[in-house]
Formats: sequence, structure tokens, C-alpha cells
Amino acid sequence: MKRRYFGTDGIRGRVGQEPITPERMLKLGWAAGRVLGRSGKVLIGKDTRISGYLLESALESGLSAAGVDVRLLGPMPTPGIAYLTRTARARAGIVISASHNPYEDNGIKFFSSQGTKLPDDVEAEIEAMMDQPLETVSSAELGNAKRYPDAAGRYVEFCKSTFPSRMDLEGLRIVLDCANGAAYQVAPHVFSELGADVIAISNEPDGFNINQDCGSTSPAALQSKVQEFRADVGIALDGDGDRLIMVDDKGNLADGDQILYVIGMARKRNQRLNGGIVGTLMTNLGLEQAFQASKIPFKRASVGDRYVMNLLTQEGWELGGESSGHIICLDKSTTGDGIICALEALSVMVQTGKSLADLKSGMELFPQNMVNVSIPREVHIKNSFDVNASEKIQDAVAEAEKELADKGRVLLRASGTEPVIRVMVEGCDELMVNRLTNNLASAVKEAAGEAAA
Repeated sequence: MKRRYFGTDGIRGRVGQEPITPERMLKLGWAAGRVLGRSGKVLIGKDTRISGYLLESALESGLSAAGVDVRLLGPMPTPGIAYLTRTARARAGIVISASHNPYEDNGIKFFSSQGTKLPDDVEAEIEAMMDQPLETVSSAELGNAKRYPDAAGRYVEFCKSTFPSRMDLEGLRIVLDCANGAAYQVAPHVFSELGADVIAISNEPDGFNINQDCGSTSPAALQSKVQEFRADVGIALDGDGDRLIMVDDKGNLADGDQILYVIGMARKRNQRLNGGIVGTLMTNLGLEQAFQASKIPFKRASVGDRYVMNLLTQEGWELGGESSGHIICLDKSTTGDGIICALEALSVMVQTGKSLADLKSGMELFPQNMVNVSIPREVHIKNSFDVNASEKIQDAVAEAEKELADKGRVLLRASGTEPVIRVMVEGCDELMVNRLTNNLASAVKEAAGEAAA
């Protein structure tokens, strides 16, 4: 059945436009309450967007109307909400966040009582229930709402518990970019309480500056600060704290593929790698080849942490991730967690005595270029633009693949969270890769314009 609201990562859009409106959120809260049942409580956490207050109140009202008790977490990283949902024995957890998107956007996603994303069939039930008339339970049965006690402190202690007990971060200077997002309170405490000298930046959210020229999607400021303060490493989270990008002491970036390499190789050396490792269609070919050389099984999932999680579960493996920095360590958390993955990478540095630059040097990245081609929002909402059905785009793809031969690849896909088509080309020659990416992006832009006409 075609989804109207839920995408690959919950419900997301521009605030004030369907479906991110107060009316729709009220109905969503009520429908979720009806489907999930009145037994137990539902936790609600959010990032630092100004619209979080609006959506939180609407969801709370809808859940109360369905007779469901609510516990409010306030600003909390997405993985923290997953953790507290599980440990508090809650019926479900709700995240109000648009992750790495700008403040004008917002979104809703759900966690099950196990701290995992809701199954597709449950999301479908919630969508179907939203078509029903909203009926409020009797006054005696209305749900109540309370603040959850010491939510931030509980999550800080959990993150610290994943770090080796006989190890600390004494002597390490870390520049920490909190993206003016959900981790601005908890992240500095985690690293400093483990002994690191922490220099926090982008940790003063005002409701409007989340992800603005900071965080994992804009790490230039972090690279500069690492060099300015002569830090050992830089850590950049995104707006909801589930992604991680790092910077070595030389100011060079380490993306999700390189971090996954550092963690995966360490687990292999320490005999802690359970099975293999999952990447995605966007994973750099250099990572796949590095794992092959070390006899580490590697498989690719579709883009999106939901699909990485599905393949990990299917294979019985524990480690997987995306080049964007969304890394899942299933032996530690039920979802991607930027803080916990950073701690594991830091533990490798401490254990080996090597810098991040040295640890990632064993993997050679293939030149890869990705361009986000914006498409008209109305085309995105209607899901009426298919890159595979456009003759113009497919001709451009065929030409690019012919030129790359067997030494590269092309990937085009629609984003599940933004009105863009992601155009990626990977190959051995950087100039060729950039030229082919620009050619394909132009073809996609022209075809999208024709679809909107």
C-alpha cells in the first residue's frame, strides 16, 4: 500500500505544510495511541527546533485524547529516546526531529518498546487510523502528562557504560561540535566525565540555528577549531545526535566509511567482530576492498538506517553504517548513536596509542562525488518523479557508465527525507568523476523541471 505520511525515516516535511501541521500532529498522536494501546506510557523527546514546542503539544493532546499517558523528555538525542523507551518499559517512544535538515523542517518517528523502529505494518495501521473520526475517551480515562525524571543524566551514564571500564580519555583534547542540536547538553558531559579535555562548539541552540553551518553536514568550522586548539581529534554530531563525522589531528575529515573501517578493523583484531559488516549502496568502494583484503564479510543494503538494520538482523551481525556517519553497533545500542560510536573510535585510539589519521590510513578512498539536485516540493510530495522512467536521465546514466567501464559506478536515488535526487558517481579519476556527476545532475534537473511543468 502506498504511504501517504510515513517515509523511510518517519514523517518529515516543512513546518506548517502538510503533513507537519498542528491538526495533523493531533490526529497522529490520537491514531498512534489507538493503535499502540492504552497500556503503558509513551515517551516524547525532541531536538532544539523552535517548532518542537508546537508539535510536542499537539502529539501530547492527541495521545491524551486516546487515553494514553505521556512522559516528556525535553531535548534528547534520538538514540537516547530509543534507550529510555526500552529501559523505562514504555509502550513506545516518539522523536520530534528532522535530523540534519534546516530548522524550518521537522519530523516525527516512532520507536517500539524494544527501542527499535516500528514495523511497517504498524505504521500502516496508524496511517489507516488517521482516516477515522477522532473520538476522545471519557474525562476519567484521559491520559496524563509528566516530565520524565533526569532523562539526560540517565542517558549520559548509559553512554559512559559502553566505554571500556579500565580505560579513560585522560590526556585527549577533543573539539566537540554539537550542531546546536539535541546532544548539546549530554554530549559534553559524556566525554568530559571520562577524562577528556573538551572544547564544545555549536552548543548554544536558539531554536533556529540547528545544523546551521555546523555539525556533521558542515564540518568546516570543526576542522578549523581542531587545528586552532591543537586538538587530538574532532567530533561532529548532527541535529538529533545519531550521526558522527570525525576530524583527525591534521584537520582532515573521517566520514562514516572511514570510522566504520577503524571500528571494524579493531573488532577484527580483538576478535570482537561477530560475523561481517553492512554498508549501503553509497558506501565507498575503498571500504569494501579494504574489508575484502582483511577477509571481513561485507554486504550492501539500500540507503537508510532502516535497511542497514534489517540486513544486520537478517545476517545476525552487529556492525553496520552509512558514509553519512549513521553507524549502528547493535551490541551497544538498538539504533545509530553518534556519541557511542565516537566513544568506540576513541577507545581504539587509546588502546593502540595511534592517532585517528594513522588508524584510517589503511583504507584508500575512491574519488566519489555526490550532488543533491533539488526537485519541486509538489513533485516530491506527490512522489511523481521517477528517475528510472526518464529517458533523458537513463541516456545520461548509460553514457557515464560506458565511460567509467568497470572502474566505477553510478547511483541515482530519491531522498526519503528531502525534496532532492541524490546523484553519485565513483571512479578512479577525480576529474572524470566530477565531470560525470555534473552532467548527470544537469540531466536530472532538466527532467525534474519537465515533470513539474
